[in-house]
Amino acid sequence: MSSYIIKGGQKLVGETFVSGSKNASLPIMAASILNKDITKLYNVPNIHDTEVMIEILQSLGCKVKKNKNKVVIDSRYLTNYEIPEKLMHQMRSSVIFAGALLGRYKKAIFSYPGGCDIGARPIDLHLKGFEKLGIKINQESGRIECIAEEKIIPSEINLDFPSVGATENIMLASVFIKGNVKIINAAMEPEIVDLQNYLNQMGARIKGAGSNVITIEGVDKLNQVSYSIMPDRIEAGTLLVATAITKGNIRLNNVKSKHIAPVLSKLIESGCSIKINENNIELDSPKRLKALDIKTMPYPGFPTDMQSIIVSMLCTCCGTSVITENIFENRFKYMAELQKMGAKIKIEGRTAVIKGVKKLSGANVVATDLRGGAGLVLAGLMAKGITKVNNIEYILRGYENLEDKLTKLGAKIIKI
Repeated sequence: MSSYIIKGGQKLVGETFVSGSKNASLPIMAASILNKDITKLYNVPNIHDTEVMIEILQSLGCKVKKNKNKVVIDSRYLTNYEIPEKLMHQMRSSVIFAGALLGRYKKAIFSYPGGCDIGARPIDLHLKGFEKLGIKINQESGRIECIAEEKIIPSEINLDFPSVGATENIMLASVFIKGNVKIINAAMEPEIVDLQNYLNQMGARIKGAGSNVITIEGVDKLNQVSYSIMPDRIEAGTLLVATAITKGNIRLNNVKSKHIAPVLSKLIESGCSIKINENNIELDSPKRLKALDIKTMPYPGFPTDMQSIIVSMLCTCCGTSVITENIFENRFKYMAELQKMGAKIKIEGRTAVIKGVKKLSGANVVATDLRGGAGLVLAGLMAKGITKVNNIEYILRGYENLEDKLTKLGAKIIKI
């Protein structure tokens, strides 16, 4: 098990950049098998989850070459449509291969995915979407077999909830359909737009991503493609909040401000001075931040992935903050670790009330999930004394070289 050792109290000052998006890379890597050809991807983050995606691609018969942030995928000799159970259990996003395999083979075999324990994340919306496409589903002992016995049929699919994964899986399964598929109440996240742009660059005909209605017009084939992944909006938000939490100032490059508009709005409300440029954001933090009320919502609302990040900041804000988590019911587990550091937090169901204190104190804490772990790192940056964040394998799943970026900004953090 690896850990971060952090000496708190150092202002973050300077300039850094945002890496490629984890949540855009994973479905795009899965979608690479659809063109039955060569895919060159750029700006792919070097993180645990993209490594697992490469392992899955190789297990299916793809040849994959990786050089820094460039990944070349040759899917011409794909031979398998079953995702290994061991790899499925390592991360939730592995389920996105189901749609890609159905699109290519009209068959997919997989098990229930793993990932962070932040609450129930069933794949029933994915499976209901597949059934609307005429795909028969058999489940036995955790093994799921999806088969389109004749062909995938045109359909209008109305999602009960704007699930990102279900939206992506339906898009991938429908690329070669004879006719049209319409997804109503589709997820509107920027990563969905990036997936649409990537597929269309290969020759797909998809429109509407970024809105709640997406239409897929089937095509006969897809082509070779070179594509650069969008910047990671959650990493951008994390670095901005890290700067605010340490009363620092930063120039953050390779960032799309519209992707993190609700986060920027809350930082401004808390007292930060923010200047938005075309490809960068400058933030200057005040001596004491103000308390906030926040409710997590599907995009374009405040992202659930930023909830634990912003809570760490609110622990020392002036006043009392209220956080309502509307997406995942177990996303408050990390708060017990913040309490070890002196945070005053009261949890009532899906709502947490945070009374700001003057300072946090360093402690020995444990990451329980990806974003909760990142929140603990940020708490350690501003705490008095030494903080040890254990079980950082969760954090390494989603952040590329986080300790290096923080160190260059002035933090005292090492990985052991």
